[in-house]
Amino acid sequence: MSDSIQFVGLDVHSKSIALAFATGRDPAMFVCELTNDVGRLLKALDRLGPRDGLRCAYEAGPTGYGLCRALTRAGIRCEVIAPSKMPRAAGDKVKTDRRDAMRLAHLLRCGDLTTVRVPDEASEAMRDMLRSREDAKRAQLRARHQLSKFLLRHDRRWPKSNWTKQHIEWVEQQVFEHPAQARVLQECLHAVNESSARIQRYDALLQELAPTTEQADLIEALQAFRGIRLLTASSIAFELGDLRRFSSAKKLMSYIGLTPSEDSSGDRVRRGGITKAGNGGLRRLLVESSWAYRHAPREAYLLKKRAERVSPNIRKIAWAAQVRLNARYKKMMGRGKGAQKTLVAMARELAGFIWAVGQERTLIVN
Repeated sequence: MSDSIQFVGLDVHSKSIALAFATGRDPAMFVCELTNDVGRLLKALDRLGPRDGLRCAYEAGPTGYGLCRALTRAGIRCEVIAPSKMPRAAGDKVKTDRRDAMRLAHLLRCGDLTTVRVPDEASEAMRDMLRSREDAKRAQLRARHQLSKFLLRHDRRWPKSNWTKQHIEWVEQQVFEHPAQARVLQECLHAVNESSARIQRYDALLQELAPTTEQADLIEALQAFRGIRLLTASSIAFELGDLRRFSSAKKLMSYIGLTPSEDSSGDRVRRGGITKAGNGGLRRLLVESSWAYRHAPREAYLLKKRAERVSPNIRKIAWAAQVRLNARYKKMMGRGKGAQKTLVAMARELAGFIWAVGQERTLIVN
């Protein structure tokens, strides 16, 4: 390790940044706390030494990646750290911005920090759009729940499937004697319709923008898989980025949080549920996609249509996924395993096939 390198820890908040540094073998030292302003931060960093000799780090959080990009443009190496992977002492009960900055600088010098991938601005924009669609989906679920429970409280029961066209028409025809309740019905129905319209607008925007992105080929290739269409393929592409950064399929499975947890010591071996590390939304999408593999393998018309331009190798991988995952489903269900455990196991293997697609050099053929 070169004594000339200054390891800088930044405890970043919306309004302030605490700055500390560590160099050589000396203890980490606190420098100052300043307002969250890139210009002021650069002036403080310049007092520590030449920019090419600085190495900064801060924890990922609500402030995003803007600071990392600004420091990188200024010629300073900056890394964003995964907070969940930060080493923590069991007896350390004191937490302040000053101590956090010094701890970051110390751990950065020791090499004990796990970095997160900083996406390019175009990929982050698409990811923000997809996550906003997820917010709209949750808002729709909440609005539907509120409306259905309001009707149930007043003994208004629909005997068939909910949220079909006929069901919505039935809801619109409900009449309440009191004006307040009639207004509640109107407002709840408006919330349901608005959330649904918002989701449709996001879907139309995704259809428009996805083919124009750098990940367009990967998105099209992933749709060769059964159970994966544009939304799921886009989420995989923009949440994971370049799949070649994972050296093995197991590392991708672990990154998504689909590998079993373990607590073993000595002769005792105890394995538990999945770790649920990483991106929960992406993990949920893979579990939902794996549900399609409970059916016998076949090449449906729509699946063939989506895979028209996909390379032969990708189609072979997608077909192998159908065969293996369906066999896994039958085997686990036949042994009496629960449906949820079976789906999670299938999702883990599906992640492995997705990793294999990401390693291919040719995804689309004309």
